[in-house]
Amino acid sequence: MWLMKESLLQYRQLLRQGEQFAAYNFREYAKRRTRDAFRENKSVDDPRRIQELIQQGLKDLQMMKRQTVISQFYSLDRLVVEGGISGKQKGKKGDLIRQKDPGWD
Repeated sequence: MWLMKESLLQYRQLLRQGEQFAAYNFREYAKRRTRDAFRENKSVDDPRRIQELIQQGLKDLQMMKRQTVISQFYSLDRLVVEGGISGKQKGKKGDLIRQKDPGWD
């Protein structure tokens, strides 16, 4: 019973930590990978195997915490799917030119 509670707590922690990535693609990948891993192992009944999976999840959580901190140092413009500005159309070919936010120089 306590293994189920621990695994549910770990699932929530991994999803929350995945939300901390600065880049949209990394956020979505972290959430998708977490969900897939838990779905893949939902039928595991062996307590020893469950404990191994929890230990692996703890390692993954620690790695994800380090990566989210690093990703916040290199944040980029928000993507259109995130509600970011898509750019201003200029030029003869209709190219999109990214504009810097004022005050960030």
